[in-house]
Amino acid sequence: MLYRKFPRAPMDLSILGFGCMRLPVQENRQIDEPKATEMIRYAIDRGVNYVDTAYPYHDGESEPVVGRALRDGYREKVNLATKLPSWLITKREDMDRYLDEQLERLATDHIDFYLVHGLNQATWENTSKLGVLEFLDAAVADGRIRFPAFSFHDSLPLFKEITDAYDWTFAQIQYNFMDEKYQAGTEGLKYAAKRGLGIVVMEPLRGGLLAKEIPVAKEILSKAPVQRTPAEWGLSWVWNHPEVTVVLSGMYSLEQVVQNIACAEKGHAGSLKKDDLAVISKVKKALAARVKIPCTGCRYCMPCKNGVDIPGCFEFFNQAHIYDAKEESGGIYSWALSGIFGGIPGFASCCLACGECEEKCPQALPIQQHLKEVAAYFGK
Repeated sequence: MLYRKFPRAPMDLSILGFGCMRLPVQENRQIDEPKATEMIRYAIDRGVNYVDTAYPYHDGESEPVVGRALRDGYREKVNLATKLPSWLITKREDMDRYLDEQLERLATDHIDFYLVHGLNQATWENTSKLGVLEFLDAAVADGRIRFPAFSFHDSLPLFKEITDAYDWTFAQIQYNFMDEKYQAGTEGLKYAAKRGLGIVVMEPLRGGLLAKEIPVAKEILSKAPVQRTPAEWGLSWVWNHPEVTVVLSGMYSLEQVVQNIACAEKGHAGSLKKDDLAVISKVKKALAARVKIPCTGCRYCMPCKNGVDIPGCFEFFNQAHIYDAKEESGGIYSWALSGIFGGIPGFASCCLACGECEEKCPQALPIQQHLKEVAAYFGK
Protein backbone atom coordinates (compact mmCIF):
# COMPACT_ATOMS: atom_id res chain seq x y z
CA MET A 1 0.00 0.00 0.00
CA LEU A 2 1.17 3.51 -0.83
CA TYR A 3 0.74 6.38 1.62
CA ARG A 4 0.52 10.16 1.46
CA LYS A 5 0.15 12.91 4.07
CA PHE A 6 -2.25 15.75 4.70
CA PRO A 7 -0.27 19.00 5.07
CA ARG A 8 -2.08 19.68 8.37
CA ALA A 9 -2.04 16.18 9.90
CA PRO A 10 0.98 14.12 10.97
CA MET A 11 -0.01 10.59 9.94
CA ASP A 12 0.64 8.60 6.78
CA LEU A 13 -2.66 7.79 5.08
CA SER A 14 -3.32 4.99 2.62
CA ILE A 15 -4.04 6.39 -0.82
CA LEU A 16 -7.05 4.04 -0.95
CA GLY A 17 -9.76 4.83 1.56
CA PHE A 18 -12.61 2.47 2.43
CA GLY A 19 -15.90 4.28 1.80
CA CYS A 20 -18.81 2.78 3.74
CA MET A 21 -21.75 4.14 1.74
CA ARG A 22 -22.12 1.09 -0.52
CA LEU A 23 -21.54 -1.90 1.75
CA PRO A 24 -22.99 -5.27 0.64
CA VAL A 25 -26.67 -5.68 1.48
CA GLN A 26 -29.10 -8.55 1.89
CA GLU A 27 -32.43 -8.95 0.11
CA ASN A 28 -34.11 -6.83 2.80
CA ARG A 29 -31.63 -4.01 1.95
CA GLN A 30 -29.97 -4.22 5.36
CA ILE A 31 -26.19 -4.46 5.44
CA ASP A 32 -24.78 -7.98 5.17
CA GLU A 33 -22.67 -7.49 8.28
CA PRO A 34 -20.49 -10.63 8.07
CA LYS A 35 -19.49 -9.76 4.49
CA ALA A 36 -18.97 -6.08 5.30
CA THR A 37 -16.82 -6.94 8.31
CA GLU A 38 -14.73 -9.36 6.26
CA MET A 39 -14.17 -6.72 3.58
CA ILE A 40 -13.24 -3.94 6.00
CA ARG A 41 -10.84 -6.12 7.96
CA TYR A 42 -9.31 -7.58 4.80
CA ALA A 43 -8.56 -4.05 3.58
CA ILE A 44 -7.08 -2.98 6.93
CA ASP A 45 -4.91 -6.11 7.11
CA ARG A 46 -3.44 -5.07 3.74
CA GLY A 47 -2.64 -1.50 4.66
CA VAL A 48 -5.83 0.55 4.24
CA ASN A 49 -5.91 2.88 7.23
CA TYR A 50 -8.61 5.39 6.30
CA VAL A 51 -12.25 4.33 6.84
CA ASP A 52 -15.01 6.79 5.94
CA THR A 53 -18.66 6.60 6.95
CA ALA A 54 -21.46 9.08 7.74
CA TYR A 55 -24.60 9.45 9.82
CA PRO A 56 -27.16 8.73 7.04
CA TYR A 57 -25.34 5.97 5.13
CA HIS A 58 -27.45 2.82 4.76
CA ASP A 59 -30.32 4.59 6.57
CA GLY A 60 -28.17 5.06 9.65
CA GLU A 61 -26.92 1.47 9.75
CA SER A 62 -23.39 2.11 8.43
CA GLU A 63 -21.88 3.69 11.54
CA PRO A 64 -22.91 0.91 13.95
CA VAL A 65 -21.73 -1.79 11.53
CA VAL A 66 -18.40 -0.02 11.06
CA GLY A 67 -18.05 0.32 14.82
CA ARG A 68 -18.48 -3.42 15.27
CA ALA A 69 -16.17 -4.21 12.35
CA LEU A 70 -13.43 -2.22 14.09
CA ARG A 71 -13.55 -4.34 17.24
CA ASP A 72 -10.75 -6.77 18.13
CA GLY A 73 -8.01 -4.17 17.77
CA TYR A 74 -8.93 -2.87 14.33
CA ARG A 75 -9.98 0.57 15.60
CA GLU A 76 -6.40 1.25 16.65
CA LYS A 77 -5.15 0.48 13.13
CA VAL A 78 -7.25 3.06 11.27
CA ASN A 79 -8.03 6.72 10.96
CA LEU A 80 -11.80 6.89 11.27
CA ALA A 81 -13.86 9.55 9.50
CA THR A 82 -17.53 10.35 9.84
CA LYS A 83 -19.66 13.41 9.24
CA LEU A 84 -22.00 15.88 10.92
CA PRO A 85 -25.39 15.74 9.10
CA SER A 86 -25.45 19.45 8.23
CA TRP A 87 -29.00 19.43 6.79
CA LEU A 88 -30.46 18.20 10.12
CA ILE A 89 -28.99 21.00 12.24
CA THR A 90 -31.56 23.44 13.61
CA LYS A 91 -29.70 24.71 16.70
CA ARG A 92 -26.20 24.70 18.16
CA GLU A 93 -27.03 21.90 20.60
CA ASP A 94 -27.82 19.56 17.69
CA MET A 95 -24.15 19.47 16.74
CA ASP A 96 -23.05 18.08 20.09
CA ARG A 97 -25.99 15.68 20.18
CA TYR A 98 -25.20 14.16 16.80
CA LEU A 99 -21.48 13.91 17.52
CA ASP A 100 -22.09 12.20 20.87
CA GLU A 101 -24.54 9.80 19.23
CA GLN A 102 -22.00 9.00 16.51
CA LEU A 103 -19.29 8.29 19.07
CA GLU A 104 -21.63 5.81 20.70
CA ARG A 105 -22.67 4.22 17.41
CA LEU A 106 -19.05 3.84 16.37
CA ALA A 107 -18.04 2.54 19.82
CA THR A 108 -15.12 4.95 20.08
CA ASP A 109 -14.10 7.86 22.30
CA HIS A 110 -12.91 10.02 19.41
CA ILE A 111 -13.29 10.60 15.67
CA ASP A 112 -10.01 11.12 13.83
CA PHE A 113 -11.50 13.15 10.97
CA TYR A 114 -14.89 14.80 11.48
CA LEU A 115 -16.45 16.38 8.40
CA VAL A 116 -19.28 18.85 8.07
CA HIS A 117 -21.25 16.80 5.57
CA GLY A 118 -22.38 17.80 2.09
CA LEU A 119 -21.97 21.55 2.37
CA ASN A 120 -23.94 23.64 -0.10
CA GLN A 121 -25.15 27.24 0.01
CA ALA A 122 -28.09 26.51 2.31
CA THR A 123 -26.31 24.22 4.78
CA TRP A 124 -23.22 26.41 4.94
CA GLU A 125 -25.25 29.52 5.70
CA ASN A 126 -27.33 27.72 8.32
CA THR A 127 -24.54 25.89 10.13
CA SER A 128 -22.29 28.97 10.03
CA LYS A 129 -25.03 31.06 11.60
CA LEU A 130 -25.52 28.44 14.31
CA GLY A 131 -21.82 28.31 15.20
CA VAL A 132 -20.44 25.22 13.49
CA LEU A 133 -16.87 26.55 13.45
CA GLU A 134 -16.98 27.24 17.19
CA PHE A 135 -18.43 23.75 17.67
CA LEU A 136 -15.50 22.21 15.78
CA ASP A 137 -13.02 24.15 17.90
CA ALA A 138 -14.71 22.95 21.09
CA ALA A 139 -14.87 19.33 19.93
CA VAL A 140 -11.17 19.36 19.08
CA ALA A 141 -10.36 20.94 22.44
CA ASP A 142 -12.29 18.32 24.44
CA GLY A 143 -10.83 15.44 22.42
CA ARG A 144 -13.97 14.14 20.75
CA ILE A 145 -12.51 14.87 17.33
CA ARG A 146 -8.92 15.26 16.19
CA PHE A 147 -9.11 17.01 12.83
CA PRO A 148 -12.01 19.00 11.28
CA ALA A 149 -12.85 18.82 7.58
CA PHE A 150 -15.78 19.26 5.19
CA SER A 151 -17.35 17.53 2.22
CA PHE A 152 -18.76 19.60 -0.58
CA HIS A 153 -21.55 19.62 -3.18
CA ASP A 154 -22.01 23.03 -4.77
CA SER A 155 -20.32 25.59 -7.01
CA LEU A 156 -16.68 26.65 -7.17
CA PRO A 157 -17.13 30.18 -5.68
CA LEU A 158 -18.76 28.72 -2.57
CA PHE A 159 -16.01 26.10 -2.30
CA LYS A 160 -13.40 28.84 -2.23
CA GLU A 161 -15.39 30.76 0.39
CA ILE A 162 -15.63 27.73 2.67
CA THR A 163 -11.98 26.82 2.11
CA ASP A 164 -10.92 30.27 3.31
CA ALA A 165 -13.32 30.38 6.27
CA TYR A 166 -11.54 28.01 8.66
CA ASP A 167 -8.39 26.06 9.39
CA TRP A 168 -9.69 22.84 7.81
CA THR A 169 -7.53 19.72 7.63
CA PHE A 170 -8.94 18.65 4.28
CA ALA A 171 -11.78 19.02 1.81
CA GLN A 172 -13.64 16.04 0.40
CA ILE A 173 -14.74 16.65 -3.19
CA GLN A 174 -16.20 14.72 -6.10
CA TYR A 175 -13.47 14.35 -8.69
CA ASN A 176 -12.83 12.10 -11.68
CA PHE A 177 -11.75 12.54 -15.29
CA MET A 178 -15.31 13.39 -16.36
CA ASP A 179 -15.77 15.97 -13.58
CA GLU A 180 -12.78 18.28 -13.97
CA LYS A 181 -15.12 21.30 -14.09
CA TYR A 182 -17.93 19.94 -11.90
CA GLN A 183 -18.51 21.53 -8.48
CA ALA A 184 -15.06 22.24 -7.00
CA GLY A 185 -13.30 20.61 -9.95
CA THR A 186 -9.62 20.92 -10.80
CA GLU A 187 -9.57 24.63 -10.00
CA GLY A 188 -10.97 23.98 -6.53
CA LEU A 189 -8.56 21.09 -6.00
CA LYS A 190 -5.57 23.29 -6.71
CA TYR A 191 -7.04 26.23 -4.78
CA ALA A 192 -7.46 24.18 -1.62
CA ALA A 193 -4.06 22.52 -1.96
CA LYS A 194 -2.34 25.88 -2.39
CA ARG A 195 -3.88 26.96 0.92
CA GLY A 196 -2.57 23.92 2.73
CA LEU A 197 -5.64 21.68 2.76
CA GLY A 198 -5.46 17.98 1.98
CA ILE A 199 -7.84 16.51 -0.56
CA VAL A 200 -9.95 13.38 -0.17
CA VAL A 201 -11.70 12.38 -3.39
CA MET A 202 -15.16 10.81 -3.45
CA GLU A 203 -16.80 9.35 -6.56
CA PRO A 204 -13.52 8.72 -8.41
CA LEU A 205 -15.49 6.35 -10.65
CA ARG A 206 -18.73 8.35 -10.60
CA GLY A 207 -20.53 5.85 -8.42
CA GLY A 208 -19.15 2.96 -10.46
CA LEU A 209 -20.28 4.32 -13.83
CA LEU A 210 -16.70 4.79 -15.03
CA ALA A 211 -15.98 1.16 -14.13
CA LYS A 212 -18.59 -0.07 -16.62
CA GLU A 213 -17.56 -1.48 -19.99
CA ILE A 214 -19.30 1.08 -22.17
CA PRO A 215 -18.78 0.00 -25.82
CA VAL A 216 -17.48 3.34 -27.08
CA ALA A 217 -14.94 3.53 -24.24
CA LYS A 218 -14.06 -0.16 -24.41
CA GLU A 219 -13.02 0.21 -28.05
CA ILE A 220 -10.61 3.03 -27.19
CA LEU A 221 -9.16 1.28 -24.16
CA SER A 222 -8.58 -1.93 -26.11
CA LYS A 223 -6.06 -0.05 -28.27
CA ALA A 224 -4.22 1.58 -25.35
CA PRO A 225 -0.46 0.88 -25.04
CA VAL A 226 -1.02 -0.31 -21.46
CA GLN A 227 -4.00 -2.53 -20.71
CA ARG A 228 -6.02 -1.62 -17.62
CA THR A 229 -9.61 -2.19 -16.59
CA PRO A 230 -11.92 0.86 -16.78
CA ALA A 231 -11.77 1.08 -12.98
CA GLU A 232 -7.97 1.05 -13.01
CA TRP A 233 -7.89 3.84 -15.59
CA GLY A 234 -10.26 5.96 -13.49
CA LEU A 235 -8.49 5.45 -10.17
CA SER A 236 -5.04 5.90 -11.67
CA TRP A 237 -6.10 9.23 -13.18
CA VAL A 238 -7.11 10.58 -9.76
CA TRP A 239 -4.01 9.27 -7.97
CA ASN A 240 -1.90 10.87 -10.68
CA HIS A 241 -2.66 14.25 -9.03
CA PRO A 242 -0.14 15.03 -6.27
CA GLU A 243 -2.68 17.25 -4.48
CA VAL A 244 -4.85 14.19 -3.72
CA THR A 245 -4.08 12.31 -0.50
CA VAL A 246 -6.87 9.71 -0.27
CA VAL A 247 -9.20 8.31 -2.91
CA LEU A 248 -12.38 6.79 -1.48
CA SER A 249 -13.87 3.69 -3.02
CA GLY A 250 -17.37 2.57 -2.04
CA MET A 251 -16.69 -1.15 -2.38
CA TYR A 252 -19.52 -3.67 -2.10
CA SER A 253 -17.73 -6.99 -2.65
CA LEU A 254 -14.50 -8.60 -1.49
CA GLU A 255 -13.50 -8.95 -5.14
CA GLN A 256 -13.63 -5.17 -5.55
CA VAL A 257 -11.52 -4.72 -2.41
CA VAL A 258 -8.88 -7.08 -3.77
CA GLN A 259 -8.85 -5.35 -7.17
CA ASN A 260 -8.66 -1.82 -5.75
CA ILE A 261 -5.85 -2.70 -3.35
CA ALA A 262 -3.87 -4.15 -6.27
CA CYS A 263 -4.51 -0.99 -8.28
CA ALA A 264 -3.44 1.21 -5.34
CA GLU A 265 -0.03 -0.42 -5.30
CA LYS A 266 0.69 1.45 -8.55
CA GLY A 267 -0.99 4.76 -7.64
CA HIS A 268 2.04 7.03 -7.64
CA ALA A 269 1.49 10.73 -8.31
CA GLY A 270 2.66 11.71 -11.78
CA SER A 271 3.02 8.11 -12.90
CA LEU A 272 0.73 8.30 -15.95
CA LYS A 273 2.63 8.92 -19.15
CA LYS A 274 1.64 11.27 -21.96
CA ASP A 275 0.21 8.37 -23.96
CA ASP A 276 -1.89 7.26 -20.96
CA LEU A 277 -3.38 10.71 -20.54
CA ALA A 278 -4.12 10.83 -24.27
CA VAL A 279 -6.13 7.60 -23.94
CA ILE A 280 -8.18 9.04 -21.09
CA SER A 281 -8.73 12.23 -23.09
CA LYS A 282 -10.12 10.18 -25.98
CA VAL A 283 -12.47 8.30 -23.67
CA LYS A 284 -13.65 11.54 -22.09
CA LYS A 285 -14.35 13.09 -25.50
CA ALA A 286 -16.23 10.00 -26.68
CA LEU A 287 -18.40 9.91 -23.57
CA ALA A 288 -19.06 13.65 -23.66
CA ALA A 289 -20.37 13.26 -27.22
CA ARG A 290 -23.24 11.20 -25.78
CA VAL A 291 -24.68 14.20 -23.90
CA LYS A 292 -28.35 14.73 -24.76
CA ILE A 293 -28.96 18.18 -23.26
CA PRO A 294 -26.08 20.66 -23.79
CA CYS A 295 -26.46 22.38 -20.41
CA THR A 296 -23.21 23.98 -19.21
CA GLY A 297 -24.28 24.09 -15.56
CA CYS A 298 -23.86 27.87 -15.38
CA ARG A 299 -26.98 28.06 -13.17
CA TYR A 300 -28.14 31.37 -14.66
CA CYS A 301 -31.58 29.76 -14.78
CA MET A 302 -31.59 29.37 -11.01
CA PRO A 303 -33.21 29.71 -8.61
CA CYS A 304 -36.46 28.28 -9.90
CA LYS A 305 -39.39 29.75 -7.98
CA ASN A 306 -40.95 26.31 -7.75
CA GLY A 307 -37.75 24.66 -6.54
CA VAL A 308 -36.82 22.68 -9.67
CA ASP A 309 -33.09 21.93 -9.75
CA ILE A 310 -32.83 22.50 -13.48
CA PRO A 311 -29.08 21.82 -13.90
CA GLY A 312 -29.39 18.81 -11.59
CA CYS A 313 -32.23 17.33 -13.63
CA PHE A 314 -30.23 17.73 -16.82
CA GLU A 315 -27.09 16.32 -15.19
CA PHE A 316 -28.76 13.05 -14.16
CA PHE A 317 -30.54 12.74 -17.51
CA ASN A 318 -27.26 13.19 -19.38
CA GLN A 319 -25.49 10.81 -17.01
CA ALA A 320 -28.03 8.09 -17.76
CA HIS A 321 -27.37 8.40 -21.50
CA ILE A 322 -23.60 8.84 -21.31
CA TYR A 323 -23.04 5.72 -19.22
CA ASP A 324 -26.00 3.54 -20.31
CA ALA A 325 -27.18 3.86 -16.72
CA LYS A 326 -30.89 4.69 -16.55
CA GLU A 327 -31.51 2.64 -13.41
CA GLU A 328 -28.46 3.91 -11.51
CA SER A 329 -28.98 7.55 -12.51
CA GLY A 330 -32.71 7.36 -11.83
CA GLY A 331 -32.04 6.13 -8.33
CA ILE A 332 -29.64 8.96 -7.60
CA TYR A 333 -32.04 11.47 -9.22
CA SER A 334 -34.85 10.30 -6.95
CA TRP A 335 -32.64 10.55 -3.88
CA ALA A 336 -30.54 13.64 -4.53
CA LEU A 337 -33.42 15.88 -5.68
CA SER A 338 -35.90 14.71 -3.05
CA GLY A 339 -35.06 17.50 -0.62
CA ILE A 340 -33.31 15.11 1.77
CA PHE A 341 -30.49 17.60 2.32
CA GLY A 342 -32.85 20.43 3.15
CA GLY A 343 -35.27 22.36 1.01
CA ILE A 344 -38.05 21.12 -1.24
CA PRO A 345 -38.04 18.50 -4.02
CA GLY A 346 -36.36 19.64 -7.22
CA PHE A 347 -37.70 17.08 -9.69
CA ALA A 348 -38.38 17.98 -13.31
CA SER A 349 -42.03 17.11 -12.78
CA CYS A 350 -42.30 20.08 -10.37
CA CYS A 351 -41.99 22.52 -13.27
CA LEU A 352 -44.98 24.86 -13.65
CA ALA A 353 -43.91 26.09 -17.11
CA CYS A 354 -43.59 29.74 -16.10
CA GLY A 355 -40.82 30.22 -18.66
CA GLU A 356 -38.60 32.49 -16.53
CA CYS A 357 -35.66 30.08 -16.80
CA GLU A 358 -35.63 30.22 -20.59
CA GLU A 359 -35.38 34.02 -20.51
CA LYS A 360 -32.17 33.71 -18.43
CA CYS A 361 -30.47 30.82 -20.25
CA PRO A 362 -27.40 32.06 -22.20
CA GLN A 363 -27.55 28.89 -24.33
CA ALA A 364 -31.18 29.60 -25.31
CA LEU A 365 -32.10 26.03 -24.38
CA PRO A 366 -35.78 25.01 -24.56
CA ILE A 367 -35.67 24.25 -20.85
CA GLN A 368 -39.38 23.54 -20.39
CA GLN A 369 -39.35 20.93 -23.14
CA HIS A 370 -36.20 19.32 -21.76
CA LEU A 371 -37.72 19.14 -18.29
CA LYS A 372 -40.71 17.31 -19.77
CA GLU A 373 -38.28 14.84 -21.35
CA VAL A 374 -36.54 14.29 -18.01
CA ALA A 375 -39.83 13.82 -16.17
CA ALA A 376 -41.04 11.32 -18.78
CA TYR A 377 -37.74 9.45 -18.71
CA PHE A 378 -37.38 9.10 -14.93
CA GLY A 379 -41.09 9.13 -14.11
CA LYS A 380 -42.98 11.41 -11.77
